Amino acid sequence: MIRKWIVMLLMMIGVTLISGCWSKKELTDLALIAAFGIDLDKEGRYVGTLQIVNPSNVAGSQQPGGGGGQGTAVSVLSTTGDNLDEVSRRASTKISRRLYYAHANVIVISEKLAKKEGINSILDAFDRDPEFRNTATLVIARGTKSADICRALTIIDKIPANKIIKTLKTTENRWGENIFTNIQDVMKSLVSDGKEPVITGIQLNGDPRQAKNLENLQVSSPEAILQTNGLGVFKDGKLIDWFNGKRARGVVWILNKIKSTDVNINWREKKDAIAYEVIREKTSVSATMKNGNPRMSIHVRAEGNIGEARAPVNLTDPGVLKKIEKVLKKEIKHEIQDAVQAAQKNKADIFGFGEAVHRSAPDEWKKMKLDWNDKYFPKLKVNVKVEAFVRRTGLRNKPYSSNIGK
Repeated sequence: MIRKWIVMLLMMIGVTLISGCWSKKELTDLALIAAFGIDLDKEGRYVGTLQIVNPSNVAGSQQPGGGGGQGTAVSVLSTTGDNLDEVSRRASTKISRRLYYAHANVIVISEKLAKKEGINSILDAFDRDPEFRNTATLVIARGTKSADICRALTIIDKIPANKIIKTLKTTENRWGENIFTNIQDVMKSLVSDGKEPVITGIQLNGDPRQAKNLENLQVSSPEAILQTNGLGVFKDGKLIDWFNGKRARGVVWILNKIKSTDVNINWREKKDAIAYEVIREKTSVSATMKNGNPRMSIHVRAEGNIGEARAPVNLTDPGVLKKIEKVLKKEIKHEIQDAVQAAQKNKADIFGFGEAVHRSAPDEWKKMKLDWNDKYFPKLKVNVKVEAFVRRTGLRNKPYSSNIGK
């Protein structure tokens, strides 16, 4: 009986001490931020652009893209400040609800800001805010303002921020020239002694004024659309160059982030006659020391299928497949070497070669780390070995076009 009363007493004390709703936040009092764009004005002050979700339009709309029957799925407003904290607080003068950043999935930094000032101080603000998630995606607005990116309405996906995230994931999985990067990834690279970050660029194709109008979504072919474009190369927190096309894919090869891509090779003097679909890839990077100098070894193993053959080729012949694999090895190796040479010219180790040296020779690394990017990395000897295998040739071994005209 005494035990029963003790349990009851403890339960009553617990009820009085626990306040389950002391920090409650009603949805009707919050402005849900989906994306945050950052620009610089003419005076060098920050211009923050907030993409705010309109829950009623998102829930009630049956139309694809950015809007519903009553309006767009998002509203966008901009404010100016000397720092991001001031930008956020000053935005409260333009909106009736408390800004809520827990759902902010995309940070868009303008190319101008990334080149002129860099991203170090910007990331500090996000890292300190307990409400902001460091898993938010980070992109660079290439050739335009971040405000234009945040204001652009998108087809299919109602919320533009979601469109950017899905596009990054899709292109990383299917195309292989872009990387899905979040704030945490970039901060790790920035604080590392042997690796610089790369961030995917987002470009607005079309008229920015048209992109923010609902009419842009009410046609079968929008006049303005968001698109991924290139990899931004950073050094000491500042954007210094852009890698595009095969050079960008060379970076992705080395970083072991190729999930699927299409490698085209020439055949019988016909350009890009055979398409090779990569289905599996593994890259390993190792470092060794020789005569006090570091050397890098890159080993790539790729497996894939023949996706298209626009030239006469007998895919039942093992000898022919060996020749195709040989050409593939050469093409992939060229992409990797081109990316390495371009990074060395920029004196920016975006591959993490310095980290590999640190792991294999920590004592020697202590002597090199301060001058790694400017002295050792540009002259680094890199050996590239590629293995490429054709696993399947599709439903047809011989192109049907081989019989045309016979």
